[in-house]
Amino acid sequence: MYWFIFISNSILLCKKGDDYTIPEADVPPTEINPWNHVQMLPDTDGKPCRAYGLSAIPKGGLPSDTVTMELRASFKVLPQNLYDMAGKAAELLYWDQHTRFCGFCGGYMSWTGVISKKCDNCKKECWPQVSPATIVRIRKKAVVGSDGTVIEPEKVLMVHARNFRRAEYYGLVAGFLETGETLEDCVRREVREEVGLEITNLRYYASQPWPYPCGVMVGFTADYLSGEIHLQKEELSRGSWFDRQHLPMLPDKLSIARKLIDDWIEKGDGLP
Repeated sequence: MYWFIFISNSILLCKKGDDYTIPEADVPPTEINPWNHVQMLPDTDGKPCRAYGLSAIPKGGLPSDTVTMELRASFKVLPQNLYDMAGKAAELLYWDQHTRFCGFCGGYMSWTGVISKKCDNCKKECWPQVSPATIVRIRKKAVVGSDGTVIEPEKVLMVHARNFRRAEYYGLVAGFLETGETLEDCVRREVREEVGLEITNLRYYASQPWPYPCGVMVGFTADYLSGEIHLQKEELSRGSWFDRQHLPMLPDKLSIARKLIDDWIEKGDGLP
């Protein structure tokens, strides 16, 4: 059985030489408190999965072959399927922590299923909530002369958000979906608000769970239509157009932002 154990904001990993995996055992590998909820998860690799969270390292310590690591960092060392399940576990534990009491009457919320709770008092039910956000790769087409000569190469818009974990990284325009919006409306609004541009040829690309703490990123591509870059200073500190030969430092490969950028780089100027 795999045990996805979170201690504060880090996950417990088993280290075997240079390899990392999720701890396996028939019983919980650490001490747990009587009030800790052990979360059931879907099977992976044909094995049952469970998860629980601890606020601190237990008095009995941790198994000698284990280390703690931030969930983001674990992307680089875990197999994809185990990282994905760790993200799901993190989201469910976060939801459990923030739904101990009913938001309507204040009563205690009891578990009624694997991912459902009901208030003991008013009987209000709740399930895990996901916060959708959009992200978009905006392309400015190459400027080509009448003789076919490239006057200005194709470029992509990249920005540095003030909340980025590293000061040198650039990413793409992104933002959370608001009530009453379609995903496409959200993309257009965020582009107008953050960089002051109009876009066209908006197309869905892919989506990605984003368990930081409970989101889903929905990726799009678009072409530049009009306007000059005017940064929303509260959100962004830098932003510019970059061609393939002069790219800034890119985001980590775990993000859909990086997948969108890599896709653009690999396809070259033949990108539709």
